[in-house]
Amino acid sequence: MKNEIQSKVKTDLDKQQREYFLNQQMKKIQEELGGSPHQEDINEMKKRMLDKKWNEEVEKKFMKELLKLERMNPSGAEYSVQHNYCDLLLELPWDEVSDDNFDLNRAQEILDRDHYGLEKVKKRIIEHLAVLKLKGDLKAPILCLYGPPGVGKTSLGKSIAESIGREYMRMALGGLRDEAEIRGHRKTYIGAMPGRVIQSIKKAGKSNPFLF
Repeated sequence: MKNEIQSKVKTDLDKQQREYFLNQQMKKIQEELGGSPHQEDINEMKKRMLDKKWNEEVEKKFMKELLKLERMNPSGAEYSVQHNYCDLLLELPWDEVSDDNFDLNRAQEILDRDHYGLEKVKKRIIEHLAVLKLKGDLKAPILCLYGPPGVGKTSLGKSIAESIGREYMRMALGGLRDEAEIRGHRKTYIGAMPGRVIQSIKKAGKSNPFLF
């Protein structure tokens, strides 16, 4: 049994050494041919970084994560997770915002154009927009619409977004059983994904969308 175990261990070690040797050879050959795809990917990310409008703190964080990616083995399982994370940092719309337009007459026109009736609801929305206009410093205000299916909640959301000039993003949360779907997974997990909120912001292309 002892000999059998030693034989298996030796076989595994030989296999690992062989793979490492072949990987190193392939790396050197690719460098001779004009750079590895891994390095080309890193260079591409550095070029994309120059076009980003982000602050010093975000840039520092990105460079730290990119350096970590550069040191990783491309065939490792963690490489794809780290690559996706750096890619997400580049794709997010940092400091790209829609300018709010709190023209209450225009908002009333859009609401009346898209919805017949619903006077109480429309009045409440206009009141809410008026408060936002007066205060001018409310961050992420929340308005709750409730009622049975088909009464116009979703279309009211679209009208509000259009009236204030923000990107409309709808997140369907029906049937979700895991809060990580909304919040996002820890980066250490294989197959980690950003949450629904971050995905919506990325898709909207603006960092202050109207999330419904």
